[in-house]
Amino acid sequence: MGFFKNQLSNEKVQKVLCWILARYLRLVYATGRWQFINIETPQRFWDQGKPVIGCFWHGRMLMMPYAWRWEGPFRMLISHHRDGRLIADTIRNLGLDVTDGSSSRGGLAAVRELVKALKEGIAIGVTPDGPRGPRMRVQMGIVRIASLSGAPIIPVSFGARRRRVLSSWDRFVVIWPFNSGVFIYGKEIFVPKEADDATLEQARMELENSLNAITVECDRMTGHSPIEPADPRKSQR
Repeated sequence: MGFFKNQLSNEKVQKVLCWILARYLRLVYATGRWQFINIETPQRFWDQGKPVIGCFWHGRMLMMPYAWRWEGPFRMLISHHRDGRLIADTIRNLGLDVTDGSSSRGGLAAVRELVKALKEGIAIGVTPDGPRGPRMRVQMGIVRIASLSGAPIIPVSFGARRRRVLSSWDRFVVIWPFNSGVFIYGKEIFVPKEADDATLEQARMELENSLNAITVECDRMTGHSPIEPADPRKSQR
């Protein structure tokens, strides 16, 4: 295990691995049969050239580069830790931009950068339970980004019939090629610019409930029992 971790820390090895992972994701998507439900919700904003905040659980990150038909620039927020760097470099291999940091744990620079990006017409993607959980529980950072930018939040999740759920804190979902699956989009959520604490909390809960509901539906439609959100009072590490 130590040898494997040392190899992952090697920059050349990491670049090759990310290149392979990006091509694997292309293969998974190209050989799959995908259904897109409620895509008209984000499509309204895409058609108007208006950027949105795409929100998805950390455990459902794998196929999210394929959830967006936005023709403008798109940027994902990825954390600084080792796994985050692997994900970030893989996403870059798919032609997407990445911002390092966390919107939920003191990443004020990342929050400012994302708000600025949205105001410049750049859509963003965020995992509101990342990078450390609790699993499937929305942290407040993304709600503040929505309030400061005025951009709508679009919840989205995916499910697939042939999959493996890892034992990681986020119950990360890995799927195989030649699959069938579904992407489901929730209703847009706007957060007022002058929102007080109660309004921010209401928006946070609305997003959490929406994301959990569409994730349950993704699993139901692909023949799986739902993955339960973590108890927010318990540590996941």
